Amino acid sequence: MPIPAAARALMRATPTVVRLQNRGLIFVSGSQAAEFLNGLISTAVTTQSLGSFYSSFLHAQGRVLHDVFIHATRDAKSQPAYLIEYDATAPADAPALLPMLKRHVLRSKVRLRDASDEYNVWAAWGHDSKVGDSRRWMRAQSGAIEPEWDSSPWGLEGEALVDRRAEGMGTRRLVRTGDRPQEAISHDEGVPDDYLLHRVLRGVPEGVVDIPPMQAFPMESNLDVMGALDFRKGCYVGQELTVRTYHTGVVRKRILPVLLHSPTPTSHGLDNSQSHSRFTSGLSIRASLTHAPGEGRVARPRGTGKLLSTLRGVGLALLRLEHVEGLEKGDLKFDLVDEGAVASNNNASFVTPWWPDWWPKQVEGV
Repeated sequence: MPIPAAARALMRATPTVVRLQNRGLIFVSGSQAAEFLNGLISTAVTTQSLGSFYSSFLHAQGRVLHDVFIHATRDAKSQPAYLIEYDATAPADAPALLPMLKRHVLRSKVRLRDASDEYNVWAAWGHDSKVGDSRRWMRAQSGAIEPEWDSSPWGLEGEALVDRRAEGMGTRRLVRTGDRPQEAISHDEGVPDDYLLHRVLRGVPEGVVDIPPMQAFPMESNLDVMGALDFRKGCYVGQELTVRTYHTGVVRKRILPVLLHSPTPTSHGLDNSQSHSRFTSGLSIRASLTHAPGEGRVARPRGTGKLLSTLRGVGLALLRLEHVEGLEKGDLKFDLVDEGAVASNNNASFVTPWWPDWWPKQVEGV
């Protein structure tokens, strides 16, 4: 399923830089900062290779609390320190990140403080950010997929973080509040919706809408493919269920980009602007047969998918892989289910997913 032409037409052609207004920052310092983080996040932290990277905090039962970027920096004494970048718009019923971290400090030589007012997070794309990208793919029998790099893929201390969650994502940079990133000289300045559309078209989930705290499983949310899970590091919170799934479980769902079709599409294949309000996050996606079943009992497709972030007729959706396979074969179709609307064959909206261009096709270790 290549990217549909209607979705490709939405890709921004010019280099763009956007300030991400929904991001919070926590400053972690102290002589045991690396050891402290290493026991909590799903990737390895060492003082030997101080650099920035993508990771996550998991619940003890293996569900995702926050997907995060860890930006390496220095404290006032030039000791290694870290800035945790996370989605600050978490719902009220989700555990707040800073109080949760403070509960884990105990006697560790670690200091924590909110640094959200001190820095702004900027994302830039449309420039060359493929330097040193020598990635290979490894797949487990469970369906988990992980990238493997020859060198540090995310960038080094003091540099912009190369966003390697997917090809073409660009870079992220922390800038002191009131200042502007160096990319502002050569890039067009966009708005947050430009960044949302950018990552949706590349199939990159991010934040509490796409990865709901206490609900989402890491591999179903593509954290493995995006490099946020280390299945070989030592103990961390949520490791047991995650590693067990990797070795003996089955990944049954994935987040994919989708094209959203309204009952009154334009000639370009996308819904018209007046229909955009129809597509809101949280809607169910139901798989149904495209043709009448033959003789004998035919099993009804089990379960439903869920629409996540949406914008301008495209979005991300959590879908069952068996349903995606059925759609690829032409046996199934995906319909949006709005429980509050009156069901009708004339107003039903439908969904077309596609696999991102960067998604691993040929993998090793099967």
